[in-house]
Amino acid sequence: MKITQYPKATAMDPNDVIIIDGSTGTRSMAGANVLCSLADVTHKTMHRMVYRGRNLGSSVTTAQKKEINSGTFNDLWLGDYWTIGGKKWVIADFDYWFMTGDSAFTNHHLLLIAEKPLYNATMNATSITTGGYVGSVMYKTNLASAKNTINSAFSGSVMTHKEYLINTVASGYPSNGAWVSTSIDLPNEPMVFGSYFYTPANDGTAKVKRFTNSPKQLALFQVRPDLIFCDMAGARFTYWLRDVCSASHFCRVSAEGAPQHTAASLEYGVRPVFAIG
Repeated sequence: MKITQYPKATAMDPNDVIIIDGSTGTRSMAGANVLCSLADVTHKTMHRMVYRGRNLGSSVTTAQKKEINSGTFNDLWLGDYWTIGGKKWVIADFDYWFMTGDSAFTNHHLLLIAEKPLYNATMNATSITTGGYVGSVMYKTNLASAKNTINSAFSGSVMTHKEYLINTVASGYPSNGAWVSTSIDLPNEPMVFGSYFYTPANDGTAKVKRFTNSPKQLALFQVRPDLIFCDMAGARFTYWLRDVCSASHFCRVSAEGAPQHTAASLEYGVRPVFAIG
C-alpha cells in the first residue's frame, strides 16, 4: 500500500508513532517526541523556545551534566524540571549569562528557578532600602536557607558568575552598584516581566542606576507567563524581586500576576534563580 492510500490524519496524538529512516536504519518515534526532535536538528537555541515540562528525575545525571557543559543540551528543554527534596527546580533558560559580566562567563549553563517560593522572608528588618539589594538583610541573611537548600540539591553543579548588583540608594533612587561574584539570587524585574516597571527611571535630575547584565525576560516566562506567579498546579503566589522601588519599598511579583512594590519590612516569598553546569 502506498503512503498516500492510508487514512488521512488531521492531528497527532502523543501515543501515535511516525516512521523515520536514516543512516542508523528505519525506526519509529512517538508523537510526543516529534516537536522536540525537529527543533533539535535546527539549532541548540531552539531549546529555549520549545516548552516540554518533563520530569528529569531526582538528580542531575552524569549524562545531563555532560550535555549542559558541552552546550548541546540534548534532551533538556524549557520547563523540564528535577524533583529534589520535595521541590521542583525548573529549567527557565539556557546560557542566560553566557559571555556576560566584567569578565566573560564562558561556561555553558542552565538557569533554574524554584517552581514556587521556598519560604517567606523580609527584605529588611525595617522599611528601608539603604544599601540596595547588596545591603539588604535578604542578601546578607535571609537567602542563606535557600542557598543551603539549592547547594544541597545540586551539590557540585551550582555555578558562580559575575552579576552587577545595586549597593547604593540615594533619595529612593538606585544610584550605584558593583560587579559581584555570586551564584544564587533573587531575580530582577526584567528577568520576570521583560522590562522595568517600578524601578525608578532617570528623570532629568537623578541619575538612576538600572545597569544590569540580566536585562532579558527568562524564556520560561515568555512561553508560560502563568508560571510567573503560579506553580504547575495553578496555585498563585507572590515573591520578592531584588530591585529598589523607593526609599522604603522593593519590587515584587503579585499573586494577581502583576508587577508590584512593597515595604521592605513585610514578608513575601523567596524564589531564587541560579545556574548549574
